[in-house]
Amino acid sequence: MKDINISKDILYIGADDKDIELFESQYHVPNGISYNSYLIKDEKIAIMDTIDKRKTNEWFDNLEKALEGRNPDYLIISHLEPDHAYNIENVARKYPEMKIVGNEKIFAFIPQFFEIPNLDERKIVVKEGDTLSLGKHTLQFIMAPMVHWPEVMMEYEQTEKILFSADGFGKFGTLDTEEDWDCEARRYYFNIVGKYGLQVQNVLKKASTLNIKTICPLHGPILKENLSHYIEKYDIWSSYRPEDDGVFIACSSIHGNTLEAAKELKIILEEKGAKKVVLCDLPREDMAEAIEDAFRYDKVILASSSYNFGLFPVMEEFLNHLKGKNYQNRKIGIVENGTWAPTAGKCMNDIISQMKDIELIEPMVTIRSRLNEESRKGLEDLAINILK
Repeated sequence: MKDINISKDILYIGADDKDIELFESQYHVPNGISYNSYLIKDEKIAIMDTIDKRKTNEWFDNLEKALEGRNPDYLIISHLEPDHAYNIENVARKYPEMKIVGNEKIFAFIPQFFEIPNLDERKIVVKEGDTLSLGKHTLQFIMAPMVHWPEVMMEYEQTEKILFSADGFGKFGTLDTEEDWDCEARRYYFNIVGKYGLQVQNVLKKASTLNIKTICPLHGPILKENLSHYIEKYDIWSSYRPEDDGVFIACSSIHGNTLEAAKELKIILEEKGAKKVVLCDLPREDMAEAIEDAFRYDKVILASSSYNFGLFPVMEEFLNHLKGKNYQNRKIGIVENGTWAPTAGKCMNDIISQMKDIELIEPMVTIRSRLNEESRKGLEDLAINILK
């Protein structure tokens, strides 16, 4: 178990997973993921969530070591997704006197996952603002529905001023990974939580009334310093405001001609003063990172080959991901390519038109197989207009 000093009475009992290939069977995690779980030791003892099945044995070892022969009085359930909840039934059977604390929605979902002996006699149902005293420590419950499941809640420990934030403020990467928090937290947020910006804003309003000294998420590092930075990032992300002034070019090219045009467009934009230009070759780069960058920058240019009288599939997948994650409030330009029947532009526009507060920048540039003088002039005009 890592020696992670949260405080004298609040211990880390989670585990790093360095061997996982895909988180949630879709997100590449080259630096793994942490499954965080905590123990509050007081007159009463509370376990703060369990852990993924991949680390069951390690979690029970950590728990028993931290308990030092005592039995837990409460299991607090913040979120029922299996990467945090897999061991609820196991620990409930191991400690039959332990009470189980959750909200109504949590207890409605529990039978879909577990068979817990005497659950009706053991459960403690809490709602917004309820408190649970452990002795010196008191937990205050904060409902956080759809961040990012409907049953989610957070807990604020009033004495040490710690927010147990469920999946909020989480990031990819193990706890011993040395990397910039913003990048992997941003990729985590927009791909997992991003659809639910309004709900995150509601929780941030509740959090603004609390004196928070430490944030303990269910993934990623415990946050103790510069909390205003992390909260500001969440405010930007959840209100769908662009984070940086720049142009993100998302390109899907079959044989390379569309990609060559995108590379030339990048040069044109930089020559015309764009502060930052990021070019993504969609078929060859991580989709989750492409989604992250689309949300990060205030301007996006979509460049795609036509395919089967429609849209090249990877671009269609990318745009449908954005639509599903409530993408909005951006400037978008379109570049299409087609040899005999360019259709990509119309298909991209059909998906974009379903998004909110999108400013479509003219002209839509059509390339016939490869760049020529006319389409190169179109790229120049598009660059000028999107930078205005």
